[in-house]
Amino acid sequence: MTIAVWMFLAFVVATLGITVWAAKKNTGASAYFAAGRSITGWQNGLAVAGDYMSAASFLGISGMIAFFGYDGFMYSVGWLVAYLTVLIVVAEPLRNAGKYTMADLLAYRLTPRPVRAMASLSTITVSTLYMVAQMIGAGTLVKLLLKDLPWISTEWAIIGVGVLMVVYVVFGGMLATTWVQIIKAILLMTGTIFLSILVMKHFGYSFAKFFEAIANLTYTDKSGVEVTKNFLEPGMKFGADVTKGWGPLDLISLGLALVFGTAGLPHILVRFYTVPDAKTARVSVVWAMVIIGTFYILTTFLGFGAATILKPHNIVTDNMAAPQLAEFLGGPIFFAFISAVAFATILAVVAGLTISASASFAHDFYSNVLHHGKENRPGMEVRVARITAFVVGAISIFLAIKLQNVNVAFLVGLAFAVAASANLPVIVLSIFWKKFSTTGAVLGLAVGLVSSIVLIILSPSIMGIDGPEIVAAKRHLIQANAIFPLTNPGILSIPLGFLAAIIGSLMKREPEAEAMFAELKVRAHTGLGAEKATSH
Repeated sequence: MTIAVWMFLAFVVATLGITVWAAKKNTGASAYFAAGRSITGWQNGLAVAGDYMSAASFLGISGMIAFFGYDGFMYSVGWLVAYLTVLIVVAEPLRNAGKYTMADLLAYRLTPRPVRAMASLSTITVSTLYMVAQMIGAGTLVKLLLKDLPWISTEWAIIGVGVLMVVYVVFGGMLATTWVQIIKAILLMTGTIFLSILVMKHFGYSFAKFFEAIANLTYTDKSGVEVTKNFLEPGMKFGADVTKGWGPLDLISLGLALVFGTAGLPHILVRFYTVPDAKTARVSVVWAMVIIGTFYILTTFLGFGAATILKPHNIVTDNMAAPQLAEFLGGPIFFAFISAVAFATILAVVAGLTISASASFAHDFYSNVLHHGKENRPGMEVRVARITAFVVGAISIFLAIKLQNVNVAFLVGLAFAVAASANLPVIVLSIFWKKFSTTGAVLGLAVGLVSSIVLIILSPSIMGIDGPEIVAAKRHLIQANAIFPLTNPGILSIPLGFLAAIIGSLMKREPEAEAMFAELKVRAHTGLGAEKATSH
């Protein structure tokens, strides 16, 4: 076997070892769902960064920049700026007022059952969408990594990743997931820094030469014609001339989804329950911002390096720009390392998504909706979470196989749009608006969720008429003219989510919830009573 295969196997064995170690410590719901609240600030910062620096970031954004230049870099900017929303608005109140999930914050002063039911549905939807993107990246990567084993197809690679993911979550819980994230974040930053140095070495460590090459990039376009373009100029993906005039609005829509969606992502939110107090939550966000900021700056070198050194027409798929660049500049050993790190990235993020989805279903829906907050048998909540992990894993594997030709950064952008439209409005209004009610929460979650998904289905992302040369590649799932013109629905679905939540709250006032607002405000911003958090 090649060195790539050995590195791949070494990571799998190491992470399974972590899972075995963590399984011995999972002695209750707090240990399983929140790692016993024992994670320190720097550890959680690395884990949060690990959750955030996903396949979409490493593989998808690099490919976007390699093919679309400046417009692709907008994904990096959006994801980086988004963390300010998390730091300023969400991290501290969520840790102080919740226990295991986003719905804990909502149920603090609202009627628990309807709010938890809708929040659980939203969490599972966002997690599944995000997870599918990661598993598509995993399938492509593992297929390339194990190219010496021709019997391993992309489909089998996706199934393999799904099985490993379920093993981590079912046996290791949040503790195993956290430590896999920490190790993966360190490896990913190491690989990205070294690959960036190799790119600059190719240009004699001269930024002038590097950016000159980007500004005068000659390559062969899809029609086989040699063209020279300035990849530092905007408009290659979102320009009005290439999107029938909708591009600039589409870019704004994407930016809104990325900036506001982060604060509504379930697998990011649950991270703040693994720390002992709100101060540690704030410290972990600062750590995460430094690591994530450095990483997204370095995607410039990965994406533009692939474009200038490899040329877009020589890159196999947009998801493989970074691994191909690593092979060209660093040889087979570095390619093996980068591919194994990318695989680690995917596996860790998918595990985080799975545990957030399974925790939400078990804690919110099973325990608090079906059993009114009373656990019918000891340990049953954790057992239900483990069963949910199997189900979510199976659904994600099926969808990933069906959508395997889609760019992972784009798919994650859609997950962000759903999170921004459904989750963020209710979180913000619950913390900052006294008159926010249960009706508003349920309507906001429902309208945000449904509107974003419907608009995605009606958009050029899903609908379009393919020419005979690409019909086989299934670029569009529905062969018909798109009804909604934008590829990202955020610009319409986010205001709809807020509007529905506000109208619902004004339609039906809730004096009990208003009376609890002062108590929530004190606890959310001071942490008084947070250590004694209990299920509502």
